[in-house]
Amino acid sequence: MKEPNRILFLAQEIYPYLADESPIRLLNRQLPEYFQANGYETRTFMPKFGEINERRNQLHEVIRLSGMNMIIEDADHPLLIKVTSIQQARIQIYFIDNDDYFGRRKGIVDESGKEYADNDERCIFFARGAIETVKKLRWTPDIIYCSGWMSALAPLYLKKAYADTPFFTKSKIILSLDNEEYKQPFGSTFAQKMLIEGIGTNDVRSIAGFPVGYEELMRLAIDNADAIALSTPVVNPRLLNYVQTSGKPIMPYQGENTVDYWNLCNSMIEDAR
Repeated sequence: MKEPNRILFLAQEIYPYLADESPIRLLNRQLPEYFQANGYETRTFMPKFGEINERRNQLHEVIRLSGMNMIIEDADHPLLIKVTSIQQARIQIYFIDNDDYFGRRKGIVDESGKEYADNDERCIFFARGAIETVKKLRWTPDIIYCSGWMSALAPLYLKKAYADTPFFTKSKIILSLDNEEYKQPFGSTFAQKMLIEGIGTNDVRSIAGFPVGYEELMRLAIDNADAIALSTPVVNPRLLNYVQTSGKPIMPYQGENTVDYWNLCNSMIEDAR
């Protein structure tokens, strides 16, 4: 019997775990359900922001997946993995958690609306934590779909640091571009914080030594993605121009038409065979 295709979703925001029904949150809820219902195996990851109610959403820690320490700037940060299910859709959602980076804190901004100063490290922790957890699951995705800037480092890590890892060797990466930008640039040491075995200074030269805004981060993600999906009607025009000159496949904005995401993934899998 032929094994089903597999798709990994790395999503910054998913409804209903973040309550506001924004188009991106709804899309990130709909896509895993659609692919699962149409024969794919799916795994979905998002950050476990402090505003997510564990009891209401029935989250529980997966002990066998937790316990790894992530080193960022010479500091150890324990990785906690929590999971819940959307029963009617038969999908599981995995949450990347850490007391320092998420804990009781809200999403991207604090109660006063100010962006957290360590959003850069939270971005690193989420991408690395999700990838390492998929390795522990011994699960090989055909497609990896990255939504939200907090997943933007995953393409670089997968293409460089994990290039020879059997689970990801043949994986194709789709980067979702939307209009949810952060405002406060990451600090000038961000590129240095990102470095791990397999990521050299040459890989991050485009962002090294100066503050890293949303555009710089997403250009790095575009450089390491295999295809781009426009997930809102309007995206940053400079990034759109960058994508258009990259020569990479681009899926125009489709609204809630999940079939086109399906067609894009299937064509990329067929091209890889």
